[in-house]
Amino acid sequence: MSDSRQGTEKAAGSQRKDVRRNKQILLDAAAAVFVTSGVDAPVRDIAARAGVGIGTVYRHFPTRADLIVAVFRHQVETCAAAGPALLASCPTAYEALEQWIDLFVDFLVTKHGLAAALQHDNAGFETLHAYFIDHLVPVCTQLLDSAAAAGEIRSDIGGLELMRGVGNLCVGAESDPTYDPRTLVALLVAGLRQPRRARAGLRPG
Repeated sequence: MSDSRQGTEKAAGSQRKDVRRNKQILLDAAAAVFVTSGVDAPVRDIAARAGVGIGTVYRHFPTRADLIVAVFRHQVETCAAAGPALLASCPTAYEALEQWIDLFVDFLVTKHGLAAALQHDNAGFETLHAYFIDHLVPVCTQLLDSAAAAGEIRSDIGGLELMRGVGNLCVGAESDPTYDPRTLVALLVAGLRQPRRARAGLRPG
């Protein structure tokens, strides 16, 4: 292979990496803006947070639906990857579960408004819901199983069951911007603790 061809392929590979990196930056920015302002947030706010021009956003995501779907998938993948990483880095499996549920709440807040934005495409929405279930339920189950095996929580709660409970507590945030579900979600997760450990956590210091 000639030096010129090698140089061309290396440049092309570097360009593809730059495109992927820029896309990830946009998705992270969009997710953050959606959490605070909803999926109808102005594109200029997303562009400003990402440090790019509005045209760059539209080049990657021609329509708002394209952006919302991409953010949804990106958040699912981020949440899924976080589970094993937290189990490996946190002192206890229960702490890993707590931190993962906090990330899951962020995802659910981001998800608000998705159905309305994609109401013209029921099949597409159903596909995303299946993607959500397939990727996140096994991760939540792994976290629960690890904490139960360590004797930190009760063992009769499944991943989908817990995720539904958290989702129900997050519903109010869709219509009331002053509602923060995290306090109630924290109580729900604390309720998983074994009674002996829960009582110990309430003793005065």
